[in-house]
Amino acid sequence: MSCRVPPLTSTFSRLLLAVATALSLCASGPADAERLKDLASIGGVRQNQLIGYGLVVGLDGSGDQTTQTPFTVQSIINMLGNLGVTLPPGQSLQLKNVAAVMVTSSLPPFARPGQQIDVTVSSMGNARSLKGGTLLMTPLKGADGQIYAMAQGSLAVSGVSGASPSGGRVTVNHLSAGRIPGGATVERAVPSSVGQGDSIFVDLNDSDFGTAQKVVDAINTVAPGSAQALDGRQIQVRAPDDLNQRVAFLGRLEGLDVTPAVQAAKVIVNSRTGSVVMNQKVALQNCAVAHGSLTVTVTNEQQVSQPGAFSGGQTAVTNKGGVDIKQEGGNLFNIKAGTNLADVVKALNAVGANPLELIAILQAMKASGALRAELEVI
Repeated sequence: MSCRVPPLTSTFSRLLLAVATALSLCASGPADAERLKDLASIGGVRQNQLIGYGLVVGLDGSGDQTTQTPFTVQSIINMLGNLGVTLPPGQSLQLKNVAAVMVTSSLPPFARPGQQIDVTVSSMGNARSLKGGTLLMTPLKGADGQIYAMAQGSLAVSGVSGASPSGGRVTVNHLSAGRIPGGATVERAVPSSVGQGDSIFVDLNDSDFGTAQKVVDAINTVAPGSAQALDGRQIQVRAPDDLNQRVAFLGRLEGLDVTPAVQAAKVIVNSRTGSVVMNQKVALQNCAVAHGSLTVTVTNEQQVSQPGAFSGGQTAVTNKGGVDIKQEGGNLFNIKAGTNLADVVKALNAVGANPLELIAILQAMKASGALRAELEVI
């Protein structure tokens, strides 16, 4: 489908009008096209991680065992000292309703002082449960050591546990971590580079030169000469100087339809679960595969030696062990070349291997050059 775009002048007002017109004319893009906002992000628009150390109080006897977590006692003493409560030197505190925790959160882009963000509270001691606890005021710091938010509030813990008088215990879900929705207030804003300079940068989620060129072509279709690729991941785009126009310009760019380039052939292998996932570009060359399994069985049988009556001997227990090695015959399979995913799956299924054995076969096929794909083990 071709889209006609009216001629543009050098003024950014006309540029914004052209972007809106082109998007309205090209609203019905190809079925395999994706929005630019799903393929890339705007440089400088990112989250920032926050972390803090705090105390959770109000637990029902499920807090830290203070004899094993001295940092919890030290934190309580320091907090009480800041509140004007002085404890005698050498005082031993036996607390059951307090737990030391780490508080984490993500500061969203363009967050402003006064906004509320969610926090996650995780026990760092040996507390059995944080259910019913309240987080005391905890400063949250960024990587630069500055305080960006303050957290406080009641925890929401989804787990539950129960114990019997005989000592049995049943636990459902996780009790040593919880969340506080809107539990932190932003105190400091992070400067953004989006409104600075005459250009913005579009960063692809996955580095690919073909996709980068397609993004450049899509942007230059609605704003001729404004975009250029710096490498396989980053595209520089000339943007309006006025902040209002720049925000509108970025909003319209995110809605552009882009058909990403076909990814390289890749096979993903999870060695822990035995999962094998391959994309549609995986191809096989002619090869022969012999598959067989080796089984080693170790046995240990106890035999009792019983002496005769009045012989004066003693009963003895002896161990009789054995090792049996069994190797099943492996047939030689001729795997024909396949250029599409259906042929590849059919050829591999003919071997009759389970997923864990298939991993070894794929690695051997890759080493021999018969597997035309990148093999990644996770």
